Amino acid sequence: MTDHSTARRAPTTPATPATPTTPAFTPTAVAASCVGFVLIGALQALYGPAIPALRKEFDLSPSAAGLALSAHFIGGVAGVLLFDRLYGRAGNRRILGASYLLMALGAAGFAMAPTWPTALTAALLAGLGFGGIDYGLNQLFAVGFGHRSAALLNILNAHFGIGAILGPALIGAVGADHYPALFLAFALVNLPLLLCLKGVRDRTPHPNDPQTTAGPDPLARSLTSVLAVFITLYVLHVGIEAGVGGWEPTHLETVGYGAGAAATATSVYWLMMTVGRFLVAPLALRFSAPAIITVSCTGMTACLLLAAVPDLAPYAYAGVGLFIAPIFPTGLPWLHRTTPHARRAGAVVIAASMVGGVAAGPALGKVIEWSGIRAVPLLLAATSAACLAATLWLIRTTRP
Repeated sequence: MTDHSTARRAPTTPATPATPTTPAFTPTAVAASCVGFVLIGALQALYGPAIPALRKEFDLSPSAAGLALSAHFIGGVAGVLLFDRLYGRAGNRRILGASYLLMALGAAGFAMAPTWPTALTAALLAGLGFGGIDYGLNQLFAVGFGHRSAALLNILNAHFGIGAILGPALIGAVGADHYPALFLAFALVNLPLLLCLKGVRDRTPHPNDPQTTAGPDPLARSLTSVLAVFITLYVLHVGIEAGVGGWEPTHLETVGYGAGAAATATSVYWLMMTVGRFLVAPLALRFSAPAIITVSCTGMTACLLLAAVPDLAPYAYAGVGLFIAPIFPTGLPWLHRTTPHARRAGAVVIAASMVGGVAAGPALGKVIEWSGIRAVPLLLAATSAACLAATLWLIRTTRP
């Protein structure tokens, strides 16, 4: 991270400060936000392990049972766009509180749904709240902590990973047949977080407010091109994240590993993604976002190339998790700093990344049908190289 051309120190002047005297979040509200991210990570991860019980209860085919997660993501995209529409018009506490309530109601409805259409409607409702919390807290952390935003965003998103690990573990502990109890418990745990919202500043500067923004004037370059490349970076890296999570077990089994070892290696991949975000938080206070993301994309590409070597594959995939971890949270403050006049930049990028995560599985599956399972790490490495190219283009274009 010491290359002079990219590893510039992060600016000490806050790019988007809340105010010098009034923090965007109190320490209690920051802690509650981290708990909220544990909950949304657990919710997203609960649907998959519950599929066997859902199929049995509602007499579903595998594809029909998978619609629960699809409904959740559709609701998530809608929640992102709705929160963005209300951001700056309604108070932050009101729309975050509504998001928590929607997620709690949706989770409870999914647990008690008497029919499959009702369950899908509840999953959509839970996803709506999920999207509002995901985008809302990411947005507020990105604009509310100045030069500390990248560090705090990495810590916030690391808690999402904790939830994603915890959800399947809970299903494994109590059994898939008891998924309604977990969804109900999840809904109840949401409610105390409403009490902590008084620690959230109700109004924060919008990232497109000129007097709260530092950095180069976006009118001096093509704003559309910059935003398009940010979207490309986010869609591709989320595609890699989902691609490794979905195809690593199959690839490892194809090259000679047992099913148990392959599943364990995939769990380690998700664990390393969580660990990586905690590790990069102090680095984000010393190094610029472009530097961190450049190193992340480079390391991710190298690890995916090494994953093509069977003996190294499990360790290389763990390295991918470590390097991919900072990209999503570290890129958001960079996005807001370099596109301050783009009213919906954050919403568009986060919504596009959700869509990319959903589309990655089928798209990669089609390519694998043509190339074979052994080509999975090479295909993902090519995608990672495109992420690196996008990052270098953004550095060159947005440099003051």
